[in-house]
Amino acid sequence: MIGVLVVDDDFRVAQVHAAIVDRVDGVQTVGVAHSAADTVRAVASLRPDLVLLDNYLPDRPGIELARELSVDLFVVTADTSAESVRAAFAAGALHYVVKPFTAEQLGGRLRAYVRYRSLLQAGPELSQDGVDRAMAALREADRPPAPKGQSAATARLVRQTLQRYDTARSASDIADELGIARATAQRYLATLADEGKALMSLRYGSTGRPEHQYLWSGGS
Repeated sequence: MIGVLVVDDDFRVAQVHAAIVDRVDGVQTVGVAHSAADTVRAVASLRPDLVLLDNYLPDRPGIELARELSVDLFVVTADTSAESVRAAFAAGALHYVVKPFTAEQLGGRLRAYVRYRSLLQAGPELSQDGVDRAMAALREADRPPAPKGQSAATARLVRQTLQRYDTARSASDIADELGIARATAQRYLATLADEGKALMSLRYGSTGRPEHQYLWSGGS
């Protein structure tokens, strides 16, 4: 079980965040802190795997404290300044979650973190593909929902399959690999192209009929 320390200067808000954590499979709240000093003591004594860290603490900014915490953390704050976002990621934050947010938004990032941790535990060493899959899992909750009529699970499989290739693939190639209909693969690939995540080109076969080809261009 992944232990989570919830840090917020507001006692009520901290309890709300802790309740969200405890509804997610694979994680549990191990403690709550309301100041930077409390956080340092709690990390030392409770040894959490993840800290949900507010920036607006009464004795010290959370992002400043983040640089000294040798633990995974999400910055969870109402601070929307670009400078703070940059500073948080520079300090090692895995996510920056802006208040107010829904339980599903935080829960989705926690579930993605659980998946990220499980992929990193696959072995003592990871290939580049293993690292890429772990990072993709961590960012999964940041992706917009699948378009109406599309399955998020199928969209993810099509995307991950296309990402593995450094040459353009056709809908038939993807369909054969995943065991889905060509028309289904074509629909999901076209969506990736519309979102700017894939480059589409045409390939002309021996019959002269063009076939759409797709090359991943959207990062991990």
